[in-house]
Amino acid sequence: MPDIAWFILIILLSVGFAVVNGANDAANAIATVVGTRVLSPVKAIAMAAVLNFAGAATGLAVAHTIGKGIVASEYISYEVIVAALLAAVVWGAVATRFGLPISLHHALIAGLVGSGIAAAGSVAIVWKVLTTKVLPSVGVAPALGLAAGFLVMVALYWILRRTSPLKVEAHFSRLQILSAAFMAYAHGKNDGQMPIGLMAIALMIHSGGTEWSVPFWIIALSAVSIACGTALGGWRVIRTLGTRMTSLRPVQGFAAEAAAASVIEAASHFGIPVSTTHCITASIMGVGATKRLSAVRWGIAGNIVLAWVMTFPICGVLGWIISELLMLAS
Repeated sequence: MPDIAWFILIILLSVGFAVVNGANDAANAIATVVGTRVLSPVKAIAMAAVLNFAGAATGLAVAHTIGKGIVASEYISYEVIVAALLAAVVWGAVATRFGLPISLHHALIAGLVGSGIAAAGSVAIVWKVLTTKVLPSVGVAPALGLAAGFLVMVALYWILRRTSPLKVEAHFSRLQILSAAFMAYAHGKNDGQMPIGLMAIALMIHSGGTEWSVPFWIIALSAVSIACGTALGGWRVIRTLGTRMTSLRPVQGFAAEAAAASVIEAASHFGIPVSTTHCITASIMGVGATKRLSAVRWGIAGNIVLAWVMTFPICGVLGWIISELLMLAS
């Protein structure tokens, strides 16, 4: 296939990945604000789309990790990128269809690892970045989200202990809009960087250069795509996180969003591609557990965690198989 055709294919697949990411991860930003009925679903999705755009257009630390930090530059190729993107898009679409909030970050990274190994063996993988930045975040991000949600909620219970429930409801109905906006921005800043990194590395291969750069059109295209995906809404995922896993009031929704967004923002600053899904889901669990452990529907939570775990082998194997098929065809 001609070089330009490969390049265009990667751009299109990156756009598709960003749309699927926005559709599945729309729940990350707005599930709680919809679940507490502070905003209507349409208004919440519109707000999340705008803030996802703003976040995706801000900073490039995570894009750099995705573009150059998983597969070594000398081993990356069009086939490797296409295989990873296809693996992530397929799994992301299936998960969204069944209402499972998965990590598209981990889907893409697993796809890159699988396709990179298929192309050149284990030497192609930048194991130092994988073991120091990516893999630790798999366990640390949900743990931090769970702990932060629990502690923020406990602190709010103590601060508001003499405030009437009606006043708490009124104030936090407004504050939760701000926390949802913060969550949407943080999601865009972390997850929105993934297609940027892949399009930038494809541009480097296409131009025959060795310098990794990101023109504004790539940032804008990724930001618009993820915003469009968010605007589509992942309704099944929104219901899973916003209403099925635990019952939330505005103060609890505020605590979950503020805690998760703070963890994600800190990770984005250091270029760590954490799962926004893991952070907000764990934070909601932590907030729910402050009422009583039985307030969280742990069966549903268990299904979500199982989907998280299965993301790695499924996308790794898919990436490997698709990469092998592409190399055979080329």
